[in-house]
Amino acid sequence: MPVIVLEARDFTSPLFWVRTLEVLSSCTAFSLVASLEQKSLNISSDCDTFRIFCMFTWCFFFVVTLLIHIINIIQFHSLIPISWKNLTMTVALLGMLMSLSSSTVFPWIVMDHTAVSARALAAAVASGLTFLAYASESCVLRTQAHEQRGYISSLPGFLKIIQLWGGLHMIPLMVLISKLDDGGHWQLWASCFSYGICVFISLVTLAVILGDFAGRCLLPFDRFLAAFSLIGVLLYMLATVICLTKILQLSEAESKVKNANLVIIETVVSSITLLAYTVDLAFSIKLLCDRSHM
Repeated sequence: MPVIVLEARDFTSPLFWVRTLEVLSSCTAFSLVASLEQKSLNISSDCDTFRIFCMFTWCFFFVVTLLIHIINIIQFHSLIPISWKNLTMTVALLGMLMSLSSSTVFPWIVMDHTAVSARALAAAVASGLTFLAYASESCVLRTQAHEQRGYISSLPGFLKIIQLWGGLHMIPLMVLISKLDDGGHWQLWASCFSYGICVFISLVTLAVILGDFAGRCLLPFDRFLAAFSLIGVLLYMLATVICLTKILQLSEAESKVKNANLVIIETVVSSITLLAYTVDLAFSIKLLCDRSHM
């Protein structure tokens, strides 16, 4: 067993303070929202789904960050069979993006704008502080020495986090759209298939990176990454075209105006994720070309 040696610098480093802020602000956010009365929330089915999404985001990253914080203080990360530098950067980047989404969705959709309570405003502020804390941790980790930074700290690694972020947003969106869709159109099933495959690919890629399994693949891992990026580009192109078609349908059918916000959110997130897959594919092709000329 390793000897636990705690030094004063462990409690004065920037990482210690930003992670402490992450834990406190996320705990404050979900505690305040959990104590809100029903009259302080927007009463609708999409509000309840997005409230669950925000609560899950704050609770999940509170637990994960608290574990990382404790393990880093007691210096037990060497016993964990995971790439620690990639894990911490993944949590920081994904926590930043998911907290940004919660900080946008909660005051925009979940809060009742006609009767805003002090607790709801405090929860929105706490969510914003959570986003700033994770953004600060990302900056601190990127300023570390090159040997202390993993693949996720690079631009292609960040693009893969954006891809996972986009896929995770589609889960509550598809649940809501399926409830409001009258007849289970082929567009809904095609979108769900595209998003599901891409989320699975993102999770597999992240698992390989965090577990340092790249050297155990039957084929070079960079070829797998290029193939995954190509699949993501094709599937998100299909999903984006479907989203644009939905927008045209909304402009023609006044009875479906209630779906407008959901379709707009889906289109924006799908477009951002498609851009991430496209740039990632360009990086993968460039890497393959550079290695072929060596």
